[in-house]
Amino acid sequence: MISDLYSGPILDAAASIPPARKLASPDAAAKKVSRVCGSEVAVEIAMDGDTVADFAMTARACALGQAAASIVANNIIGATAGELFAVRDAMSAMLKENGGPPSGERWRDLAALEAIRDYPQRHASTMLVFEAVCDCLTQLGFQHAEKCAR
Repeated sequence: MISDLYSGPILDAAASIPPARKLASPDAAAKKVSRVCGSEVAVEIAMDGDTVADFAMTARACALGQAAASIVANNIIGATAGELFAVRDAMSAMLKENGGPPSGERWRDLAALEAIRDYPQRHASTMLVFEAVCDCLTQLGFQHAEKCAR
């Protein structure tokens, strides 16, 4: 049911998106755009070794894209590159392969996005922030060693 897409937790997450900002000296930046709906998310990352030290984002997206971006932005500081690749893979599996939501306390709020699985046309906007973050990590030479356990 389409009302599942706009449940309280999804709308709450979308409403709590941090203000757009830029980093003074990002280590990497990436922008992803959904060809389906035109939603776009631009991110900047500063790393301390393999750990995210700072993060900035601008999201011009639908409520679903904003909800995903908000959850990531509010939880990404302190995450490792490997953890972020695994979260991206888990989100993709959750949406496209009927997998469970990403595991771990940091990412528990992403479970609210499970309802999107039944609406493939909404997957692209939901995945924008994850793809942008992983693009930044790849630019910095981080490699995803293996797919996460599903």
